[in-house]
Amino acid sequence: MLKKIESSKMGSSDIGWLKSKFHFSFAEYYNPDNIQFGVLRVINDDLVEVKKGFGVHPHRDMEIISYVVNGELTHGDSMGNNNTVTRGQVQYMSAGTGVLHSEYNLGEETLRFLQIWILPVRNGLEPNYGDYRFNWEDRKNNWLHMVSGLNGNAPIKINQDANIFSLELDKGNEITFPVKEGRQAYLVQIEGTSVINDIELSDRDGMEIVEEDIQIKAVETSHILIIEMKKE
Repeated sequence: MLKKIESSKMGSSDIGWLKSKFHFSFAEYYNPDNIQFGVLRVINDDLVEVKKGFGVHPHRDMEIISYVVNGELTHGDSMGNNNTVTRGQVQYMSAGTGVLHSEYNLGEETLRFLQIWILPVRNGLEPNYGDYRFNWEDRKNNWLHMVSGLNGNAPIKINQDANIFSLELDKGNEITFPVKEGRQAYLVQIEGTSVINDIELSDRDGMEIVEEDIQIKAVETSHILIIEMKKE
């Protein structure tokens, strides 16, 4: 089963310094038929103006992954971490029993990043933070496995049976991605245009995939992210 989610039909918010697209119910966008997809609770596609950002605020019982598309993302938290990542790099946090953190654009251009929340296997885990500076070339015409569950083999481990992959597919190239029986995946067409099993996706579109292998062809050079997980 494939279901395309057009960017124009997603929830959105514009408060001046922050412009967001909500793939699932979030903040003032509430849709009882679109609360989550399996254990995937949030994907927010955020644009943050220079020298602006999210002040100190709390989280708990959530696996939070931030994937930078453009610009610089600076994270600070109550565990003493303060780090900056750029295009194609990742910050991740297990909020667990509770943590305070902030996210700012301290760079010189608009920051675009995907804020991804995944429900953990259980509540009350010990909070944890990390970041990873992936080499951009490692996702050129190849699936870069960035995030996995604790028993997986990706550099970033989270407390859930879920995997995150990124890809930059050159114009005219094709690649497959298997979604096996008992599994499902959510795809974000971050940049460019592609055709996925005869369905065209443009930048910022999404797609739900359930137990169906996909074939992707890049109409334009395509930057894509996939969150793969157990079927719920």
